[in-house]
Amino acid sequence: MNQLSASASRLKAVAGLGQQIWLDNLSRDLIASGQLARWIADDGVQGVTSNPAIFYNAIRSDPAYRAALPALRAAFPEPEARFEALALPDVQAACDLFAPLYTASGGRAGFVSFEVAPRLAHDCAGTVADAVRLWAAIGRPNAMIKIPATEAGIAALEEVIYAGINVNVTLIFSATQLAAVRAAHRRGLARRLEAKLSVQRIASVASMFISRVDAAVDALLPPAAAALRGKAAIAAARVAYHEFRNDAGFAIFTAFGATPQWLLWASTGVKDPAMRDVTYVEELIGADTVNTVPDATLTAFREHGEARLSLIEDVDQARAVLTQLGRHGIALDTIGNDLLRAGLTQFEQAHANLLALLA
Repeated sequence: MNQLSASASRLKAVAGLGQQIWLDNLSRDLIASGQLARWIADDGVQGVTSNPAIFYNAIRSDPAYRAALPALRAAFPEPEARFEALALPDVQAACDLFAPLYTASGGRAGFVSFEVAPRLAHDCAGTVADAVRLWAAIGRPNAMIKIPATEAGIAALEEVIYAGINVNVTLIFSATQLAAVRAAHRRGLARRLEAKLSVQRIASVASMFISRVDAAVDALLPPAAAALRGKAAIAAARVAYHEFRNDAGFAIFTAFGATPQWLLWASTGVKDPAMRDVTYVEELIGADTVNTVPDATLTAFREHGEARLSLIEDVDQARAVLTQLGRHGIALDTIGNDLLRAGLTQFEQAHANLLALLA
């Protein structure tokens, strides 16, 4: 076996265990160069996510985007419209690359995520309207609209699922948020059933952020709890996955052909240099889940990652970790609320920078 096929098999082994690897990146060059197509073919990458920061970096560095700006400035008076004129064709092109996988998987893989405007994070009606508009503008069944897990965003989730639109619920940092997201998803499906509408091929993922939780928790741990460093987020993820696998409440929807809302692990690039660089891939592998990875983490796993069904390991130990954190005064719900606010601020700033770049 040559070096390429040996390294590629590491990522394909993850797919063989039932988990999808999505690339946490999207740009025109990634598509035009053939790199995304190669990752799909060679490594089994099964989807893509994007956000304002990703597009800001792409537009700032890619000459193809800059060359298009003079004509866009003449055609669109508003920077946000210019951004969508630049980005949505790339989303459509990525959707088209994944279309064969989407079809072959029966609508369970091959998704490309694009986010509603961050300024709508606390505006339920505005989020719903933007999601409906973007879904129609992209015009691909394997598009997925990203909505933040704010109170307004969770309310919007119910409406957008009821409208039959795929949703990636982002910025989930706590079990409380996750429970609210799952409940809203089911309310949307229940309303469709009540209206005698199909619940088939309406995909949704609940994106739990990993490394940011560990970074926040580790900063608060006292010296006596040093053994808990880097363990909070994985423990919370394993408990969430155990509850997902043992939840019989979705069976009524499954009977009508609905797909469960899969757990997605986001923010899986390691921030602590003392940790193994593929920790948040290796320790979070399980069937019917997604891991979104940045380019560097994808490359690292190709080189030395090891695939195993790690999410089902040591669930009792994971619960014990969460209990120990509580004894040390670590309130994960409070930390989650703080991280949600910080995440919203970060995306709002990235979006503002993006619009300034296109002004």
